[in-house]
Amino acid sequence: MGCSNCGTDKPNGCKSNGGCSTGGCNRMNTHDWLRNLPIADVESSCKVVEVSFNKGTRKDFFRNLSLQPFEKGDLIAVEGVSGFDVGEVSLTGEIVRLQMKKRNVKEDNPEMKKILRAATDRDIDLMKQNKAREPEAVIRSRAIAKQLKLDMKISQVEMQADGRKATFFYIADGRVDFRELIKVYASEFKVKVEMRQIGARQEAGKVGGIGSCGRELCCSSWLTDFKSVNTAAARYQNLSINQTKLSGQCGRLKCCLNYELDTYLDALQHFPDNCDMIQVAKGNAFLIKKDIFKNLMWYTLPDSNKQYPLTIEGVIKIKAQNRQGIIPEELEVVDVTTNKPKEVEPEFVDVVGQISLRTLEKADKKKRQQQQQQRQQGQGQRPQQRQAGNQQRQQGQNPNQQRGQQGQRPQQRQQGQNPNRQGGQQGGQQQNRPPRRDNRPPNKPDNK
Repeated sequence: MGCSNCGTDKPNGCKSNGGCSTGGCNRMNTHDWLRNLPIADVESSCKVVEVSFNKGTRKDFFRNLSLQPFEKGDLIAVEGVSGFDVGEVSLTGEIVRLQMKKRNVKEDNPEMKKILRAATDRDIDLMKQNKAREPEAVIRSRAIAKQLKLDMKISQVEMQADGRKATFFYIADGRVDFRELIKVYASEFKVKVEMRQIGARQEAGKVGGIGSCGRELCCSSWLTDFKSVNTAAARYQNLSINQTKLSGQCGRLKCCLNYELDTYLDALQHFPDNCDMIQVAKGNAFLIKKDIFKNLMWYTLPDSNKQYPLTIEGVIKIKAQNRQGIIPEELEVVDVTTNKPKEVEPEFVDVVGQISLRTLEKADKKKRQQQQQQRQQGQGQRPQQRQAGNQQRQQGQNPNQQRGQQGQRPQQRQQGQNPNRQGGQQGGQQQNRPPRRDNRPPNKPDNK
């Protein structure tokens, strides 16, 4: 998620210094509702700042001894393990004391780490270089754990900003002896290794995602305290025990099953106990569900699949009669009606033969006419193309040849010869030559 529609320069995309109502500036974001209150005494103000790391998946408190004012969203350099780390300021002011009280952190704790300075460009560049190593480290660490045949899964690797320490988050069902694994990781990645075990719900919170409700996962947006969830919570709320629908993205039962459980338990106190079965003349009626919104109890009879709604008073009355040995004739069914108007279903109307397809026929007829016109135009262009080709051939002859043919025609007419019959295959240049004289002697008769 992001707050790009707020549109200011500091911090990124949020007009209220990261404390907008959408909570998209950071994971596990807390609204600073004490930010606009004036400070009565500067000396007694809170000197501790809450800093978030890795997009809000981890938060910690640091002491500000320099008294340099920091705002929400600023990048600062803090003390780390044998070096420094870079984080983002998530909370400042009096609201930090409430968060420390919630997490049982004392303000005067001597082991609390300190803020070094505002993050410089060199610190930010070094942090980006080390953060780019995390995806490759996850793949390599999983391969090493598989080679050592350890029953564990590496979920995430978090590098410190200076690259001197790496925290490996893993999931395991039982206890894992990873002493040899730490040695291999230290020699492979050249960092100080810290192993931290997390659960499936914490992993889903770090990965993030969208739930079946269409909103961001609770464990990745605001939920930090994970309580145990069992199928009894679904039974109290009349939910079908379907493992695929009741399971979340982590593979466990959804945490939201506990949200309305207390309301259902309070409402179910008004319903009678030991009323799972009541006796009537038709047989034993069994309880199917309890409707806390309408205060109704639904029963079914053995010879019918129909469900019969009864009021709480009616069930108590029938149960009292059964204790006295009296079996009523029928169930006192309540007429359950809704205020919604019934939708009138349209009647069936036979419209065969009443619908005309004139528009489609017109379009088809128009298309046929266009095709005929194209064919006619194509046939008319062919003789024209032939005539044009003959003209181009005639025009392409040599003008000297045409003049020679025109000068020869009157001579041929005087000789009484047809020009078409005389050497039509010879060119004009050969016809213009003077007649060649024959100087050969006449043929002599043969002397026999």
